[in-house]
Amino acid sequence: MRFVIVGSGRVGLRTARVLTEEGHDLVIVESNPDKVERARKDGFEVVEGDGSDENALVEAGIDSADAIAGLTGDLNVNFAACMVGKHHGCRTVMRIDEDYREDIYHKFADDVDEVIYPERLGAAGAKTALLGGDFDVIADLTENLQLTTMTIPEGSELIGTHVMGVELPTDARIYAHGRSHERMTIPLPGTALEGGDRVALIAARDALPAVRERLQGSA
Repeated sequence: MRFVIVGSGRVGLRTARVLTEEGHDLVIVESNPDKVERARKDGFEVVEGDGSDENALVEAGIDSADAIAGLTGDLNVNFAACMVGKHHGCRTVMRIDEDYREDIYHKFADDVDEVIYPERLGAAGAKTALLGGDFDVIADLTENLQLTTMTIPEGSELIGTHVMGVELPTDARIYAHGRSHERMTIPLPGTALEGGDRVALIAARDALPAVRERLQGSA
């Protein structure tokens, strides 16, 4: 898939690294010359320009992109980038800070596909570390999505199945895998499930029962 990332701060660069590691194509749009230079040194394709400017986004290939993410610290830039992306048929993801008032959130969020909260995601990561991975749903990432970890039971019919080949509802996706007591990482294409393995996934809240039944069987 191909993505346009607006903003190359900490959130933008980390997102870009994960997408690149998973084999996706992307272009970063950044207006700060120092950040442009840093992103290019990291090996990313960068368009230097205003992420709210349609010309810069067209130069970045918005017409052929599957999705755009407005990940700067400026809500107005993020929203404008998403509106341009929406006009060009892209899925839109907008960063918003946790401390925005609810009325401001709804003013913007109703017009984009997903809203993300970096502060909330950071809290989820801290809780993961504190609990050692021994938990279930750890945090809301957006209004509709949750980050979840599940353990594959011994004797599961999925044992031997390639991790990325596990069929899940369309609104759920495995993004990390780890053997028992090992650190979770992005699974390689040939990685197969074993009993006791843990998987981390992002799923719509209403899809979680079906995901749990698929991965862990009926209770």
